[in-house]
Amino acid sequence: MTVSSEYTPPQDPLSILHRDAELLAVNKPAGLLSVPGRGPHLADCLITRIQAMFPEALLVHRLDRDTSGVIVFGLTPHAQRHLSMQFEKRTAKKAYVARVSGRLEPRSGTVDLPLIVDWPNRPKQMVCHETGKPAVTGWRVMKYEDGSTRVRLTPKTGRSHQLRVHMLSLGHPILGDPLYASGAALEHPRLMLHSEELRIKHPDSGESLKFRVKPEF
Repeated sequence: MTVSSEYTPPQDPLSILHRDAELLAVNKPAGLLSVPGRGPHLADCLITRIQAMFPEALLVHRLDRDTSGVIVFGLTPHAQRHLSMQFEKRTAKKAYVARVSGRLEPRSGTVDLPLIVDWPNRPKQMVCHETGKPAVTGWRVMKYEDGSTRVRLTPKTGRSHQLRVHMLSLGHPILGDPLYASGAALEHPRLMLHSEELRIKHPDSGESLKFRVKPEF
């Protein structure tokens, strides 16, 4: 798989986790853009499919094309603003599951490395201590499996490709990553990264909500 590989998004029906008057939670499949890319061949995306069913749906946050899992949309302008602020202020709590190459040790820790776009190699990101924006990721090993490690990742910030670059910085790229893995680590049918859990406050009631979907890998 390469970055320039043909875009053939999955055609599975939408998997809706929650819907009320203010918000919608969906399990995004791997291989589907969250928003349209440049050009008509990249027009098919999650927000377009969502808006075909719920025309009032508004974008709050994104997941990378090759990442699966929980994503939420606002169904009113008020909900969009409220939810977006939760992500901006980092009160929305996210947890991911990934399979990474090799045996990740110790069993838990934190990566605190600033990130910036690698301009000559866009859309890749890179660590840069001079001009990078703060990026922090916690990790905890779930189990070791066949030369790889299943790990729970808890990003404290929301930089582009943050989990992917931080795992690479530890010497353990996420399996199947078309941008950051190489060799045997690349030879997997998909990026082994899944947004497993999202905790937010309801825009109207302030009630704590938790959406959770187990990965398919």
